[in-house]
Amino acid sequence: MTESQVLKKISDAIARVLPDLSDQVVKSVEDTLKALGATTTDDLKYITEGDLLPVLKPIQARRLVTSTPNLVCSSPVVAHSSPSPASASSSPQSSTTTSSPSGSCTPFMPNWADSFEIPWQKLPEELVQNLERQKRPSARQRREMVRIVVSEMMKICKNPTKHNTTEIAKRMVAKYPKSLQDVIDSDVIGLGYHSLVKQLKSRVENVKRPDTPRIRKRKAASDDNDTDEIPAEQKASVQDTYGCVSWEPKHLPLSETVESQVEKKEEMRKLFKEINYNIDVVKELVKCTYFTQRKDIIKGASIQKLCQEWPFLFTEVGMTAHFQELTGVNPMETFLTNVDKKGARLLNFLKCVDAQKHKQVLNALLKLQTERGRSSGCSEELVEMVLLLLAHFGEKEERLFHCIEMTSLPGEVQMENVPPTPCIIVCGSSCFAAKTFMLSIDQKVVNGCITTFTSAICLMFGSYYCFNIHYPVELRSTLEFLQRCFFSINPERGTKVEYIPTMFGYDVKRYAVFYIHCRCFVVKTQS
Repeated sequence: MTESQVLKKISDAIARVLPDLSDQVVKSVEDTLKALGATTTDDLKYITEGDLLPVLKPIQARRLVTSTPNLVCSSPVVAHSSPSPASASSSPQSSTTTSSPSGSCTPFMPNWADSFEIPWQKLPEELVQNLERQKRPSARQRREMVRIVVSEMMKICKNPTKHNTTEIAKRMVAKYPKSLQDVIDSDVIGLGYHSLVKQLKSRVENVKRPDTPRIRKRKAASDDNDTDEIPAEQKASVQDTYGCVSWEPKHLPLSETVESQVEKKEEMRKLFKEINYNIDVVKELVKCTYFTQRKDIIKGASIQKLCQEWPFLFTEVGMTAHFQELTGVNPMETFLTNVDKKGARLLNFLKCVDAQKHKQVLNALLKLQTERGRSSGCSEELVEMVLLLLAHFGEKEERLFHCIEMTSLPGEVQMENVPPTPCIIVCGSSCFAAKTFMLSIDQKVVNGCITTFTSAICLMFGSYYCFNIHYPVELRSTLEFLQRCFFSINPERGTKVEYIPTMFGYDVKRYAVFYIHCRCFVVKTQS
């Protein structure tokens, strides 16, 4: 059996036990199992609840671990074998025993979605004409299509999982991409079928609602073993891993030893003292020593010690390599690509629409126009965009930027007025006037010569992930907007904010993030 077939079986097994998991979470569970060495479904019986806590909630982890014995000898094996006469004669009893926990789908059709025939012939003639002519259907036609498809799906399976709806939506979009694909200005958004998956899943839930029993609230004195609170240390660990794909590597690379890691670490320290070092060599050294870097960071080494031991981590070349290993995203490339795609539209929205609705944005815009003067260029527009975002969310720019004299040296910065979280020190009266920037973490200058505003933003943001720093409450919305919109890090759940206030504090502002994101970047209405 090939690796892809094994992964498919494991994915199906997870979907049967936890049908409501999103594709991204299922993928994270698969990656975790793969990292732990689970290469067959038989290996699942060796997985413990603690192994799954970084990617699943405690109850979800317990359900998956508890169901492991059933998954190892699950229905796919039965599906490919012919039932004997004896088993056929006792089918009523055996079917009751082998049915899925929810009674949703027959165990003899675990992969029914793969062979599901999409009922194109049952769609209204007007809709079919639009699909065949590669036109976008109207909202009414699209809803009608979803209703018909879900109706046919639920004749086969009363409780389709998100995995099922995703497979069907993928096939629908593949057949009529011009009509059904998610696009913005001819750019495909994500995988192109996410909105159709959401519509199908929502329709399934609406149809199921009358048959869904009401959830009874737990009594305050319920069994402690079933409602254990996650320890604070474990909560912090899950929060630290938010958005990461390799937060704590388990093993050294096969080509590395403890001695070789020490040697390469010393080599990097020597290279850092040179003026003209080879960037490609540094990148490779950072990647090779990533395991040891993470080990020191997770142990809680101070910023000062990390500066001494791993000085390249605070430079653009070193942090970029570390960040890419950590999150799977190249921060500089991703940021510049998204600024090119979305920056002009976002800035235009903030200036022309938002400034008319929010006084703080208008005041910030007038101030920026005075500071900017007649200068123009990509960097100036990026400065405007970031500062207007801060104004939109009502967050103080002093928490992100600290201005000093243009001729100041790193040792001359008065650090008592600088916030302890990653902060950009501006060498000038404003971000427009500055020619150089510095980066401070824990009120210590870790990089005293940053030549562009773009590099300063990327280094500031990258520091939160590379050094396990939570977003400060005072900058939560701006940082999360940058994370999702410009650095393309979009976890399905969780947050990197250090503290979550009540609904009338943090949550309202968080919804504002998605409000402005939708206003600027959702698919435009097409005729």
